[in-house]
Amino acid sequence: MTEEIMANISEKEILELWDNRARDWDIQVGEDGDGNRILNSDPVLWSFAGNIAGLSVLDAGCSTGYLARQLCLKGASVTAVDFSPQMIEIAQFRASQNNLDIDFHLDSCTELKSLPDEQFDLIISNYVLMDLLDLEGAIRAFNRVLKPSGIAILVFLHPCFPQGDSTTVNEDGTVCYSWASSYFERRQRNDQPWNYFTTPFIWFHRPLSDYWKAFKAAGFSVDEFEEPRITPERYHLVENDQKLFNSKTRPYSVVFKLQKVKIIRNTSLQEATSTAALLSSEAEMLNTSS
Repeated sequence: MTEEIMANISEKEILELWDNRARDWDIQVGEDGDGNRILNSDPVLWSFAGNIAGLSVLDAGCSTGYLARQLCLKGASVTAVDFSPQMIEIAQFRASQNNLDIDFHLDSCTELKSLPDEQFDLIISNYVLMDLLDLEGAIRAFNRVLKPSGIAILVFLHPCFPQGDSTTVNEDGTVCYSWASSYFERRQRNDQPWNYFTTPFIWFHRPLSDYWKAFKAAGFSVDEFEEPRITPERYHLVENDQKLFNSKTRPYSVVFKLQKVKIIRNTSLQEATSTAALLSSEAEMLNTSS
């Protein structure tokens, strides 16, 4: 059983932070994703996804929708959810600009209340899980809305190498990662604003093993796993030698490809069903004895 995460921020406060940075986020990721996505993680994401034409795909935590638009352009039937009204508003506007038919929902990844069971062939959650207070709830929700044997591709920041706490210590680009607390402690982390942003980034650290345990507990098997890094055919896209060195030597993220192997029912529903079955059995016994 996983321990509670140490946090001093509410879901409402998290929502306000993301709402307030929505327009800056749209600038950051643009139409094609930011530098890290383009150079490192998106090639792995698309490799894991394969041919998605004709598939029902959920972009879970779509933000301003760059990935949802790319999924749609590749022929998928796309549903996209985000809990930030400002993010969804921008995502809908960008989709309409491109005449793309994407079904947007204002919803939380930890529940996906607006979505029915077993609807999707594929879920992609791109740099979302580390921002959620309730990781386990989100993974259970992913299981619920996936079809049997459905696939989930999950990209998130590498928990072993927090870039917000990295320091370049030598001229050759050697990097030192610092930890103010135990790596194994689940806790809130606050990163300083960067690039266009003016507010801190709040996220929630968990050791990598906690993610694996959450996936297994929610009825998934790990099909593939990768720590993305730049490949030679993309070297020419890098702005300078230092950024190329960083992309070749630093693991910014991890990518999991999961397969749904078990159906995880809601506990309360299970209890209600068991209680109903017990009451029915007792009633039948009473009728028989009378």
